Amino acid sequence: MDIAKKRCFVFDLDGTVYMGDKPIAGTVDFIRRNLQRFDIHFLTNNTSKNLNDYVTKLRGMGIDMDLPRMLSPLIPLADRLESEGIAEIYPVGNANFLAYLRERLPNLRFGTSEACSLVVVGYDTELTYQKLAESCLLLQRPDVRFWATHPDDVCPSPRGPLPDTGSFLALYEKAVKRRPELIFGKPSTLIVEPLLARYRPEEMVMVGDRLYTDKVMAENAGMDFILVLSGESTREDLPGLDRQPTLVLDDLGQLQ
Repeated sequence: MDIAKKRCFVFDLDGTVYMGDKPIAGTVDFIRRNLQRFDIHFLTNNTSKNLNDYVTKLRGMGIDMDLPRMLSPLIPLADRLESEGIAEIYPVGNANFLAYLRERLPNLRFGTSEACSLVVVGYDTELTYQKLAESCLLLQRPDVRFWATHPDDVCPSPRGPLPDTGSFLALYEKAVKRRPELIFGKPSTLIVEPLLARYRPEEMVMVGDRLYTDKVMAENAGMDFILVLSGESTREDLPGLDRQPTLVLDDLGQLQ
C-alpha cells in the first residue's frame, strides 16, 4: 500500500482507537500527527451512544475533532426513514437512540398501532423482555418490515465482549424466523456513502479490528484495509481467509 496516494482514512473506534476509556497509544498518535495530511473520519456501529459523546471523548485524547467527522448507522437510517416517509416505527434501542431519531425526525411516531410498519433494532443497552415481546409480535405481521442498525455480535469492553445487536438478531431469527431486510452499519457501504461520493475507493483506507465488519465493508467499497490487533481479531484468525488484509499491525504506531 502506497500511503502517499491516500487521501482519506476511516477509523473504527471501539478496539481500534481506544478500548473502553483507554486510548490505544500508537493509533491515537498516528491520528494526531496526520489530521492535516489526510481527511480522517471515525466510524462506529455502536448506536447506543450520543454522537457528540464520541466527539468529546476523542477531543479528550488530544484529537482535534468535530461532529461532521463522525459516521454512524444512525445517519443513513434517519435518511432512509425520511426519504420513505415512514410515519410510525417500533424502535428497539436505548434513550440515546430514540433521542437521535426524535431530533432528526420530529414527526416520526414510536408505537405498536396498526399504523406501525417497521421494527428497527439497534444496540439497546436498556433492553427489556417487554421490548422483545412487542417487537416479536409486530414481526409476526407480514406488513411490518424489519431493519437493523448493524450486525455486530459483540461489543468490546475492558472486561470482555458484551452482547451486541447481532446477538439480538439471532434471538429474532429463532423466535420469529426473520432476518432484517436492511442493515445500515458495517459491513454495508451505506454508512460510508458520503465519503465514496467524494473520493475514489483507491484513495481511501479503512482501519479496524474486526474481520467480519470492518474488513468486509472495506472490500465491499473497494478500499484498502488495515487490520489492527488491538481489539477483537488476532493473527490466529487470518489463515484460511479468502482475502488477507492489506496490512496487519499491532496498532498504527507501526505505520509511518
